[in-house]
Amino acid sequence: MDIKQRIKQSETRIFKAVFPNTTNHYDTLFGGTALSLMDEVAFITATRFSRQRIVTVSSDKIDFTKSIPTGTIIELVGYVTGVGTTSLKVRVDIFIEQMYSEHREKAISGQFTLVAIDQNKKPTNILN
Repeated sequence: MDIKQRIKQSETRIFKAVFPNTTNHYDTLFGGTALSLMDEVAFITATRFSRQRIVTVSSDKIDFTKSIPTGTIIELVGYVTGVGTTSLKVRVDIFIEQMYSEHREKAISGQFTLVAIDQNKKPTNILN
């Protein structure tokens, strides 16, 4: 399978409902919860691409452009944006969907770098 097909097939989409137990005193999603969900989606996307052991090594420029209120649905979308020798970059976007309308908008986006590792936890070729 070529890289373009692998990238397309590794795109990951996860939906979550935003309940009060995940929100702050402003009734919006905790930033740390959003980052945790984004890292998980980046990991799943990278694993689906490489089918190897993967670890996150960095997150870059996480933009919180909209707050995510309680009582909404969020969709996290992860997709590979770059492939190196041992690493790859995954962009993760979070979209807000209102539960009772068609309204949808991007709320958060960020880039994650993940590395493939071998049994000794050393970087290995991402395209093995």
